[in-house]
Amino acid sequence: MGSEDDCSRLKPSHSQSTISSKLKILLLVVVTNLLSIYLFVGNFDWAVPAVHLWDSGILLRELNATQRQLSDSQSQVSLLSRRLATANSLLETLLMEIGKAQQEAAPPEEELEKWASQLTGELKLVVGPHKLPFGYTPNIGSDKLYPVLGSACRLYEEELAKYMSYDVGGECPSDEVFAQRLMLKGCEPLPRRRCHPKSPIQYVEPAPFPESLWAIPADTSITWDAYTCKNYSCLVNRGKAQGSYDCKDCFDLVAGREKHRWLQGNGELDYTIDEVLAMKPAGTIRVGLDIGGGSGTFAARMWERKVTVVTSSMNFDGPFNNFIASRGLVAIYFSVSHRLPFYDNTLDLVHSMHVLSNWIPDAILEFALFDIYRVLRPGGLFWLDHFFCLGEQINDTYVPMFERIGFWKRRWNAGRKLDRGIEKNEWYLSALLEKPMT
Repeated sequence: MGSEDDCSRLKPSHSQSTISSKLKILLLVVVTNLLSIYLFVGNFDWAVPAVHLWDSGILLRELNATQRQLSDSQSQVSLLSRRLATANSLLETLLMEIGKAQQEAAPPEEELEKWASQLTGELKLVVGPHKLPFGYTPNIGSDKLYPVLGSACRLYEEELAKYMSYDVGGECPSDEVFAQRLMLKGCEPLPRRRCHPKSPIQYVEPAPFPESLWAIPADTSITWDAYTCKNYSCLVNRGKAQGSYDCKDCFDLVAGREKHRWLQGNGELDYTIDEVLAMKPAGTIRVGLDIGGGSGTFAARMWERKVTVVTSSMNFDGPFNNFIASRGLVAIYFSVSHRLPFYDNTLDLVHSMHVLSNWIPDAILEFALFDIYRVLRPGGLFWLDHFFCLGEQINDTYVPMFERIGFWKRRWNAGRKLDRGIEKNEWYLSALLEKPMT
């Protein structure tokens, strides 16, 4: 047994041992939590403090420092959480806007079917969809077939319904002008119809080829309902009449300038066909397209040099497509905003005179030029013939545009257009451009 003094000496030692044990337990808990936080949070830049079990003062200071670091880390985590929430909100808004834009630009199949279900008669039949007889096919990726129909047609449902109103199996309405205006509004291509176009009365066979290339066809070769002129004599003489018409002198194949187009150059804006053909090895320009080719004279001249050219033209108060076909040439009917109906890298030559000019909005023009680049084969030529613009537009708008597309310049000539006065600052640009080989 010990004395009271011995007992009094033992009590402080037991108290210190209890405090030390509690501190050790607290330290173990703190270290465990810190390790968990470190593993959870990851890359925060703070270090685990050195542990001094023998010095409670140092331990308390380090615990306080650790708490401050933990508080800072929690603040950073909170900031990151707020930023993440903001980013998620912005992403959700962006996805919603993209969804709306896609819905407006290209309605999903369900919306198209809903629209079609509200239609009647021929219009309902032509819009579709129509189930494939043998079900799903991987070539289409669907079990339905939708007839080709310009998406903008949905904007003109009343006009479209009028266009599709006719007697099935009977004669189609004489609505060529109405149909062309629908096309130019973007309702292109128009739907097919189950009716017969009006036939010419007392139809006369065309002249034999190649005589037909330079012959005015008989008046009975077409119907004249859609046009101001009611015979070819009127169209031929229109070049001498007052007023503005699309290609007003194109129908005069005998005494007008059609007889001499592209045969005589001047070293500047007027290139000749033979000069252009000479820029490539003989026989390598074989097939081409003339955009907005009027009455087809460019294609006729190229045929004489054993080159096949398809001519596109609209019928602006004149039967341009019929006239081209009567000459024994291939006519194709589409507007300047239409995607060219040729596969990639297939044409040797694309030509356009006057049609591609500054009357076309810049964005649509650039799409058209890139489409020309697309259909030309490597090494193919784009002959830009008398492109009309204002002086300030050449360097500010069109030179950068052509540079973006990537053509090589083989010839490039600009000249003043003076028929309306020098103060107008009007210019023509003629160029011969080549698609690079690689």
